[in-house]
Amino acid sequence: MNSEELLKLENQLCFSIYACSREITSLYRPLLNELGITYPQYLSLMVLWEKQTCTIKELGELLYLDSGTLTPMLKRMEDSGLVTRQRSKSDERVVFIELTEAGRKLKEKAICIPETCIPHFNLSNEQYKQLLQQMNQLIQNLQRSL
Repeated sequence: MNSEELLKLENQLCFSIYACSREITSLYRPLLNELGITYPQYLSLMVLWEKQTCTIKELGELLYLDSGTLTPMLKRMEDSGLVTRQRSKSDERVVFIELTEAGRKLKEKAICIPETCIPHFNLSNEQYKQLLQQMNQLIQNLQRSL
């Protein structure tokens, strides 16, 4: 591809990923609104449903978010009664995030979200797995190059 072609929007992988992300987020939004949570909160809850507890640092690494982004969101989640935040007794810099009973129960209501959204992608199971693998590989490649 020559330089002129590289500058066309239609040839930008970054734009395709950006536009796709926006479309997926808008697909999830009405379902998440019913639960009273945002998409980043949903992602955080998915981590906690799997791990039950983790540190802000661990959560940030898994979600590719910094503590400046996570802290206000987690505070709102705590105010909503979904999580608790507690400083480590051995190191005050470490803050643990744990699900409350309400946060654990929300999983029962959220279980239908992937089943509702995935069919909109119109991909076979194999295509879905391949795309997910390719995206994860791209993330790893970008992290190594930065």
